[in-house]
This record gives sequence, C-alpha cells and structure tokens, in this order.
Amino acid sequence: MVPSGDDPAQNTKTHLPTLVFWGTYDKGKPRNRILLDGLRACGVEVTECHVDLWRGVEDKSQLKGLARRLSILLRWLVAYPVLIVRYLRLPAHDVVVIGYMGQLDVLVLWPWARLRGVPVIWDVLMSLYVATVEDRGLLSSDRVAARGLYAWEWLAFRAADRLIMSNLYSANYLRKRFRLKQDAVAHVLIGAETDHFPRRPTRSEEYPPNEPVRVLFYGTFIPSHGVGTIIDAARRLQEHPVHWTLIGNGQEAEAIDATLSENPMSNLTRIDWVPYADLVRQIHLSDICLGIFGAGERASHALANKIFQILASGTPLVTRDSPAIRQVVDPSMPGIYLIPPADPAALANAVLAFARERDSLSRQQLHLQVRERIAPRAVAEAFLVEVEQVRAR
Repeated sequence: MVPSGDDPAQNTKTHLPTLVFWGTYDKGKPRNRILLDGLRACGVEVTECHVDLWRGVEDKSQLKGLARRLSILLRWLVAYPVLIVRYLRLPAHDVVVIGYMGQLDVLVLWPWARLRGVPVIWDVLMSLYVATVEDRGLLSSDRVAARGLYAWEWLAFRAADRLIMSNLYSANYLRKRFRLKQDAVAHVLIGAETDHFPRRPTRSEEYPPNEPVRVLFYGTFIPSHGVGTIIDAARRLQEHPVHWTLIGNGQEAEAIDATLSENPMSNLTRIDWVPYADLVRQIHLSDICLGIFGAGERASHALANKIFQILASGTPLVTRDSPAIRQVVDPSMPGIYLIPPADPAALANAVLAFARERDSLSRQQLHLQVRERIAPRAVAEAFLVEVEQVRAR
C-alpha cells in the first residue's frame, strides 16, 4: 500500500508490489491504459503478459460475420497456450491482474496462478450477462444461451481473489446478482486519461448575442445511453439557438438514423464516428456535453468513460441523476446538471438553464477537484489499496 503523504515514485521498489497484467485485455479501452500508466507513475513494477485480440473492435456486441468471429476465436485459442507458457516463465511476483475484459482469461489463468501461489485481481467493470441480457436486451433471460452466460460468469467471478467494479453501486449489484461475498467485490473509479483530455481554455469575452449553444453527445448508442431522449429534447428546442451533435454508432444506430432520416432536424448534426484522439477537440468545441439518460437498472449504476473524459476537460455536463454519478460529482457544483432518466423535457430545460449561465461558466475552471480524483495516478493509488488488502489475506 502506498504510504499516506508519500510520493509513491520516491519509494523503493521493495515497498511496492510487483504486478503482472495477464491475458487478452483490450488496450483499446481507456481503463486498461489508465491502470497501467497510473501504476507505473506510482513506481510500481508492472510486467505485461499480453496478446492483443481486439485491435479495431470498438463494440464487441456488434462483431458481425461468421468469418470475423471465427478469426477472433482462432486467435483466442492460439493465444492461451502462448500466454500460459510466458506466465510460467515469469519471475516471482506479488499479484496477477486480469484486465477488462477477462471473463475467459480468469478461468484459464486460475489453475496456473494457484500453482504459483499468486492471488488474482480481476478488473471486471462490466458483467457480460448484465450488459447483454439486462441492459441491451440482445438475449432473453429464458434462453439457453443467457443461462449459459450467467453460469460462465458465476464461475469466473469465483476464480479471482478480488473483483473490481467502477463504483459502489455496480459492486453492490454484482454481489447481489451473482450471490458473491461482501469482501469479494470492491470498486475503483474508471478515471480518465487526463493527458489526452486537457482542460479547455476559459473565455474572456462574452458570447455574441444569439450564438447557438453547442451540445455534444458521443458514445456507442446502447440503450442505457438514452439517445432517443436526446433526439426528443433536440426536437423540443428547434426554435431555440441550440445546435446538437451526435457522434457514434452501435446497437441502436440504425434505428436512430432511420428516425432522423424520416424526420430531419436542421438543429442536429449526425457524425458516424471520430478517432479517439479527436474526441477532445470535439469536446472543446462544445459548450456542454451529454452523459447517459437511460432508465434501466444498468443505467442507474453506470458510469461511462465519456463522463470522466468530459469532467477531466472541464466542460459542463448534463446526465441522468443516480447514486453512481453522485459518487463522482455534487449536483451543486457549477456546470453540473443532473436530471431524471428518460426525460426529454428535463434535458431540454437543463440545456436552456445552461444557456442562461453560459457566459459565467465559460470563465470558470470547472471540475478541478474531480479531475484530480480521476487522474490515472489517483485511480492507481485506489487500486493499490485493493492490491494490499488481497496480499494481506
């Protein structure tokens, strides 16, 4: 555990754990990069034993085509013997970490980690069963495939010594849904790559009269994001100086695009996708950014990557209210607008409320304390607390 008040980078390596990140974790996902970068910034010795399967695959639920699926499966099957041999040749280490996504990785690693007497921490973040069945509705819960997925995760969750979720409420839900012990699940905030999402500059001048408020949403268009709510809110404000930009694709994109094609809106721009490196430019060009607005159980304890990226950049945010988001922000903070889920009228009113405050907010350095809490080093320090607790056991 990193001593309170000390600079972890100043400690000798003998006071810090040695970690192995093992498996097929997706380095295209910010969380894995945040943990790796943050731990190294803390002075922790991290060895990666990794095979990259997921390059170029943004949304795995949308992986289509038999040939592409078979290609991933074949690469998976070839990867594990390689990873096992590499792992058994590694020098002694204190803890092995399974990164996101690790539902199969943890089961493959379990006997070999036990053989070496090394505890396993799995950075779960998301249950495939909850996401596929309860959130996205891609499988009915009474289907054999859904029951098999539940059984798979039930077993996988018991193969690790500690499971990590993104917030307290997701952790509590996972315990309840899969009947896990209280101390089996902990939570560490997702965080943001603050180097990639610098603070946007403040303005000294006022906005010209009637300059449109620029509203941005980006994401994977899954049900918990509530993109339909955003479109309904935009329609309500067609006579106001507000322009909306929707960036993304995914499960609901085809239906959303059909709706916009049938009933075009001059105050809305639809962009299919932008590279990750360009997201910060889109955020900085916007006046206010949107989080998630779904009404389902999953949305009530979800904290999407974009929420942390928006906060890191110091941009005003409107998102659905929930216990999970209140773990990160206080609704009284300037530039934070928390509204009921699936409520387009409330979203429209929040944007109008922001429009009245825009000049004042544009001169403020917003979310400074939140940015410190979600930086990679802070996330890594919270993760190291869990590492030390597992080592102590």
